[in-house]
This record gives sequence, structure tokens and C-alpha cells, in this order.
Amino acid sequence: MSDSKLGGQFTFPGTSLTVQRIGYGAMQLAGPGVWGPPKDPDGAVAVLREAVAAGVNHIDTSDFYGPHVTNQIIRQALHPYPAGLVIVTKLGASRPPDKSWLLAISPEDLTAGVHNNLRNLGLDALDIVNYRVMGSGHGLEEGSIAEQVTVLADLRRKGLIRHIGLSNVTAAQVAEAQAITDVVCVQNNYNLTLRHDDALIDDLARQGIAYVPFFPLGGFSPLQSSTLSSVAGRLGATSMQVALAWLLHRSPNILLIPGTSSLAHLRENLAAGQLTLSPQTLAELDGIAAP
Repeated sequence: MSDSKLGGQFTFPGTSLTVQRIGYGAMQLAGPGVWGPPKDPDGAVAVLREAVAAGVNHIDTSDFYGPHVTNQIIRQALHPYPAGLVIVTKLGASRPPDKSWLLAISPEDLTAGVHNNLRNLGLDALDIVNYRVMGSGHGLEEGSIAEQVTVLADLRRKGLIRHIGLSNVTAAQVAEAQAITDVVCVQNNYNLTLRHDDALIDDLARQGIAYVPFFPLGGFSPLQSSTLSSVAGRLGATSMQVALAWLLHRSPNILLIPGTSSLAHLRENLAAGQLTLSPQTLAELDGIAAP
């Protein structure tokens, strides 16, 4: 597949990092519950290698996936990394032996998290690190993030991080972070039916900042819509391909990181970049989330 088919390209602001707009999210490479190794380690390696061979050069991961598992698989599959590959990781949580998710937001936690990512990925510096605000469930959590962003800015000055992003944040938290350091991307929960970030996406687009929707296909509750199914049938595509294509059409600063442990699903996701949606079809899909 030509990389020009992967939704076009995007350059993170103030950087030399240019990526295809369809990337890959590595969370599903870990075992059930994002814990432990996958049932098929060789299959996980094969998915990563096929993604990169197809032109994907934006991989999203975290050392708390597994924990350590996805980063170690990425290193096994792709190290030494090809030129131009951008690996984005995130901090803000830890996984104790009881498999729970704990906050890891102190300066010591964040610094240790950076070093864990560096060690398990086999890198000297991390391209982009997102500070992930761990709200209840996947909801947003109001409150200051200045202390955590300041820690990341200091790690950037030390050369361990090249660029900083945010995840699961409000518009007010984005503005607070931008008063401290440059922010190159925001990663929030958004998809065809969950449209609360429309204004934020447009504001970030005006600034040239990437918006990266997690759960672009609905996450643990896949998108269900008769309209979506009808459009997919007319286009000879799957509903999930149409949902990804809609995101690419939604705004030029949107980058996709759909995850899968299946080669077949990977190929389906990447093919979404070749779908063209007419203005009439886009209006029909926009209506799914209308009140």
C-alpha cells in the first residue's frame, strides 16, 4: 500500500516529525485487560512489521501497557527503528500486580516512567510523551496539571523527551499546559458518536496542533448505528472503515491510531484511508450524533 493512501501526512508543530495520518495503537498487543503477554507473541510482531511495511510511521504506546509488554514487543519487532518512525508514549499511570490502574503523577513517578519507556523501547530520547490525566473510567478530570507538565518540560530540557503532548484533557488544561511549554498533540476520547470535543478540535486545528482520538471505533463498545451500516453498505466498506474515514474528513489535524492484534483488521483499518466521502455522505454521518 502506498503511504499516500494512509490519509495524507501531518507534521507536528515546531518539529521535523511528519507522519501518515493513519497510524497504529499498540495497546491491544498486550494480553487481556492490557495485562501480561499476548496469546500470540509472533502474531503481535507480525502486525507491527506489516503496519510499518504498509507505510505506518506513527505508533502509539505506553510502558504501562502490560506493563512493559507492548514496548518490549515494539522493540523486538522494529528495532533498530526505521528512519522517520515516530513513537509516541504516555505517562500518568502504573499497573501493580493486582492488575489495577493507579495514578503515577508525582515527579518521581513521571521521571521513572520516562526511563522505563526509554529502556524498554531501546531509545535514548522519546519523540513525544503525552501526560495522560487518569480520570474516573475514561471521563475527563478537572484540575490543574501544571506540576506534571512542568516535570515533563524539565525532562525535555534534559534531552530525554523531544516533544510534549496531553491525553484525556479539557480545553482549560490544554491552555494551562501551553502557558508552560509547547504542546504538539492532544489525545482524547472522540469518534463519530462522541462529539464533545468538536470546538477543541477546531481550536487545535487553527494552531496546527494534532488531535488524536482514542477509541476512534468506540473502544470496548464498538460503534453501532443503522445509518453507519447503511453508508458502509453503499460504499462497499465496513462500518469501522467508514467511521475511520469520517474522522480523516472531520479535520486535517486528526491523526488515527486504531489498534488491533489481527493482520486482517490491520489491513481493513489502513484501507480506510482510501475511502472518499461525499459532502452528502458526510452530512448523513454527522447526523448520527445530532441531538
